Amino acid sequence: MQRITIATRGSKLALWQAEHIRGRLMERYPGLRVDLLRIKTTGDKILDVPLAKIGGKGLFVKEIEEALLDGRADLAVHSMKDVPAKLPVGLTLGVIPKRESFLDVLLSMRFPDLKSLPQGARVGTSSLRRRCQLLALRPDLKIMMLRGNLDTRVDKLAGGGYDAIVVAQAGMNRLGLQAPYMSELVPPAFLPAVGQGALGLEYAEDRSELAEMLGFLDDLPTRSCVRAERAFLAALEGGCQAPIAGWARINDAGRIVLHGLVADVDGQNMIVEEASAKASAQVRDAETLGRQVAQAVLDRGGREILRQIYVSHA
Repeated sequence: MQRITIATRGSKLALWQAEHIRGRLMERYPGLRVDLLRIKTTGDKILDVPLAKIGGKGLFVKEIEEALLDGRADLAVHSMKDVPAKLPVGLTLGVIPKRESFLDVLLSMRFPDLKSLPQGARVGTSSLRRRCQLLALRPDLKIMMLRGNLDTRVDKLAGGGYDAIVVAQAGMNRLGLQAPYMSELVPPAFLPAVGQGALGLEYAEDRSELAEMLGFLDDLPTRSCVRAERAFLAALEGGCQAPIAGWARINDAGRIVLHGLVADVDGQNMIVEEASAKASAQVRDAETLGRQVAQAVLDRGGREILRQIYVSHA
C-alpha cells in the first residue's frame, strides 16, 4: 500500500490526533503517502445546544464513518470518548494506541482548585457526567453550558464568562494549552468519560492489509481497559443523555480494575460500582468485566435512574 487517506474532523485537536498518527505511519513506512480528509460533522455544526438534546456523541463520528464505508477514506482517528458503544456494520476499531491522561482538569483564571471556588461560582461544561460529579462535590455551583472546540472553550474562560471550566487533560497536553490554574479531578471522587484520553483507529473490518500495517500502533493494556469501559457503557445502553462514567486501569497485581458510575443530572443520586478481573490478551475477559460492573450498577438503582432520564427525554 503506497497511499492512505485519514478522515478527521477539522478542529485543532482532531487535526493534531490525525497528524500524530500520520507521522507515526510515515516514520514506520518511508515513502508512504498519507493524506488527510477533513470532514465537518453534525456535532461541529451545532454549537449552541447541549449534546444530550441533539443526539449525543455519535454526532461527531457519523459523517466520518460514512467516508470509510463509501471508500473516500481508509482510516479514521477518533477520540474514543466520542465513539458510540455500537459501531456501524462493516467497521471496526482495530487499533487503540497507548492512552494519554484520562483525567479531567478544572481550569480557572483566579482560583487554584474546586474547593477554593466561591459560593455559587460559574463553572462551564456541557457534559452531564461532569455536571453531576461537580454538583455532588459542590451543590452550590452554577453549572453553565460550554460547547465548542477545546481551544475555543479555553478562550471563553479567559474572556471572563466563567469562574472555571472542566476539560479533558489529554486535549490540553496534546495542544500544549495552559491556564493560570489547572487542578486535576482525580478518581474515585471524579470519574472520567469512557475512553477518555485514548485514540481509536477505525476502518473497514475486511481491510486485513490495513490491520496488519497499523498493528504496531496498538497498545494491549490500553485496549483491554478501553474495551472494559466500552462494554460497561454498551450494557447500560448509555449515551450523552445520561451521566455515565467508566474508568479502567491495570493495577500492580496485573488485574484490570473497573469503576463505573450512573447518576442523576444533579448528582443527588449516584451509583458507583467497582470490580476487577485478571488482565489477559482475551478481549472477552475485559468485556465480561464491563458487563459485570454494569449489572451491579443497574441492580443498585442505576436502572431506575436511567429509566427516569430517558422518559424525561422522550
